[in-house]
Amino acid sequence: MTGKGLFITGTDTGVGKTIVSAGILTLLRSRGINACYFKPALTGAERINGELFPEDTELVKAIAGLDEKNENITPFIFERAASPHFAARLENRPIKKNSLLQAFQKLQEKYEFILAEGCGGIAVPLNDEGYLIADFIRDSGLPCIITARAGLGTLNHTLLTVEFARQFGIAVKGIILNGFTGTDIEKDNLNSIEKLTNLPILGTIPWMGENFSIRKNKKAFMELFVKNWLEDLC
Repeated sequence: MTGKGLFITGTDTGVGKTIVSAGILTLLRSRGINACYFKPALTGAERINGELFPEDTELVKAIAGLDEKNENITPFIFERAASPHFAARLENRPIKKNSLLQAFQKLQEKYEFILAEGCGGIAVPLNDEGYLIADFIRDSGLPCIITARAGLGTLNHTLLTVEFARQFGIAVKGIILNGFTGTDIEKDNLNSIEKLTNLPILGTIPWMGENFSIRKNKKAFMELFVKNWLEDLC
């Protein structure tokens, strides 16, 4: 597959992939680029009035002002908070490789730029056949950005993620550190990651506090998020 876009993967679950996705997609769309979000699978969805509510998808849509049906941009939504392959097995709705790629291709035909986000880390399996997030990134043909935590433990997780991506032939544009507070450990992490991976730290997202709501503070979020590195990504 070919097309313009980026894949946002992470070193783990909960590292800020959705925050990064929302910020980049908002910036792209604010510059007149017809960009869309795609998340192949989402688990842990809340059931509201009998319907599954994909929080990550809804958040990105709300922040970026994207009007697209959830089923088109997140084709597999599960209630169980688990790895996609396990949630799919429990809910008896297996994730098929061809279904994912067809959904992705339809968006490519409609939009100029696709900003895709993984679920969990790059080695998470999407189905029981061993089709990983890394496989999907490779099949999509998109380069990726790795989202990582800024603090203690990130060196090991980030270096392993970079090497895993390289083994799959995935082009890694760089790394974003989330939750950056400027401690000496975090600064050393930034420098060490660049040195050891030979990849740039594309930007840092500052720690915004436990109670910070992106939905309620979109302007503040975007002011914190905006970085000069966007031009290099597009």
